[in-house]
Amino acid sequence: MNTALLLFPDFALILLGTAIRRWMHLGDHFWNGVEKLVYFILFPALLINAIVKTRLDLGAALPLLATAFAAMAGGMLLGLLPRLVVRLPPLTFASLFQCGYRFNSYIALAVAGMLFGAPGIATMGLIVGAAVPLANLVSVWMLARHGEVGLWREVARNPLIWGTAAGFLLNLAGFLPPPPVQAFLGRLADASIALGLITVGAALRLEGTPGVRGVSLWLLAVKLLALPLIAAGVGRQLGLSDLNYQVVVLFAALPTASSAYILAMRMGGDGRSVAWLISATTLGSMLTLPLWAAWLIR
Repeated sequence: MNTALLLFPDFALILLGTAIRRWMHLGDHFWNGVEKLVYFILFPALLINAIVKTRLDLGAALPLLATAFAAMAGGMLLGLLPRLVVRLPPLTFASLFQCGYRFNSYIALAVAGMLFGAPGIATMGLIVGAAVPLANLVSVWMLARHGEVGLWREVARNPLIWGTAAGFLLNLAGFLPPPPVQAFLGRLADASIALGLITVGAALRLEGTPGVRGVSLWLLAVKLLALPLIAAGVGRQLGLSDLNYQVVVLFAALPTASSAYILAMRMGGDGRSVAWLISATTLGSMLTLPLWAAWLIR
């Protein structure tokens, strides 16, 4: 219960976004603009700000990142299994497939900060910064194979990949922005957490496409239950403990990223089914994330 109360402010912002969309009638144009602001401006600033300010020890970080990548790889392999028994249009399957391993970075950094403070944000920021390019590359590649959008053109225009790359390059170069620039990035980063969580709530949809419910429920279980179990097992084998172990398991337990819907829509995929799965994993994580967190910090 204590863990659930710690996470309540973040989930309250998500529910607030749902309420605002339902009762304020701001229209799709407003929310599309907010999503673009978060996706192209605020969230890249959050990534740059988190990575630049994190002291990178690549040797110590390798087991942490290896565990995170192993969990994502497990989600990709388990996400492919339904293809053996269920026939779906290629673009529909590619759209859903990304929901088995992508993660909501807004919730990631908010939860890490709420539970573990600045060290948690730094650790989660390192994982997110390294995992975003992998998640986006695989997702774009799967959709581009069956769509009409080129892989490298989509990758080149992805602000999350550019934000991550810029943060890493600045960090490895030892560059620390001047205080006014740090304050500017910090303001944008702060806005991204609140606005990002509100847009997550505004994007909740519980109307899926007929014929994909079985695959969607399978991916729901994979994302919220199987991936954290994989991370817990791999992390122990690689010797992770304390904060690194706790954060990487919580990373694996995150709901699917809202940007999965944006990517599916931009590349001609099945956005409606993706929106349902994002909504289901987000609502489900309101139960599972506090349980995983309580187990980790008991």
